[in-house]
Amino acid sequence: MSKPRVGLIGVGMMGHGIALNVARKGWPLGYLDHPGNQPTADLDALGATRHADRAALARGSEVVILCVTGTPEVEDVLLGEAGILTALRPGTVIVDCSTAVPSSTERVAAAVAAAGGRFLDAPMTRTPREAAEGRLNLLVGGDAALFAETLPLLRAFAENIFHAGPAGSGHTLKLLHNFVSLGTATLLGEAAACAERAGIAPALFVDVLRQGGGAGAALDRVGPYMLDRDTSAMRFTIANARKDLTYYVAMAQDLGARRGVASGVLATLSGVAEAGHGAAHLPEIVVRLQEAGD
Repeated sequence: MSKPRVGLIGVGMMGHGIALNVARKGWPLGYLDHPGNQPTADLDALGATRHADRAALARGSEVVILCVTGTPEVEDVLLGEAGILTALRPGTVIVDCSTAVPSSTERVAAAVAAAGGRFLDAPMTRTPREAAEGRLNLLVGGDAALFAETLPLLRAFAENIFHAGPAGSGHTLKLLHNFVSLGTATLLGEAAACAERAGIAPALFVDVLRQGGGAGAALDRVGPYMLDRDTSAMRFTIANARKDLTYYVAMAQDLGARRGVASGVLATLSGVAEAGHGAAHLPEIVVRLQEAGD
């Protein structure tokens, strides 16, 4: 059987890796031309088709992958004027790899179904490095049969794939994951800022954490900055972390769940972002919190 034609919107740091792996592994690929894209010469060399607008991409695709910033962008791309749903082919599968508020995802999934399409939310974890290597984690929400049908495509760019439940479940699991991962990274940043003020050598602090209760993925990503001011292990901005924690707090509020710790993390991230450091990578919060200490 021939592989379905795939259209991708959002050829950014994560989306470029997805697109590259999809094209390399034999799926006919199209992508939306956009000023926010990473360089696309490698995609063009693999035969990818550049589309000038969303409607043209929708008409030329059997699967559309979204990899945009968050809920407002997902809603605009799909539901906005000249959005994907205005030109959706019957049976088209929408795979939303963005991070979004689950209550919005449920509404979007219903709108896609009403327009004759099918929907999966499939947010990612890991970094641009794993995206380029085709080793992302995907947390998928949607119909089980559709998940099984789409799995060969998802495996083209993901290493670990989890089916979380119905539409919206993938985004719920992603926000839970990001609260833990980003919250821990923020905690480490605050602790490191305090340690430096106290005169504790960063190498000693990192070593103690690694040999004790601080070991884990967050330390692996923030530790290089604590030691050498190297952000390459976590190229994720403070503004994006703030956005994800905002979504988590909104989700917890919708569920009536406790959110005291999350609200504290969000307040810390918001304070640093509002001080003008939103574009900095999250590990840099070590220095920004030192500057803001009182």
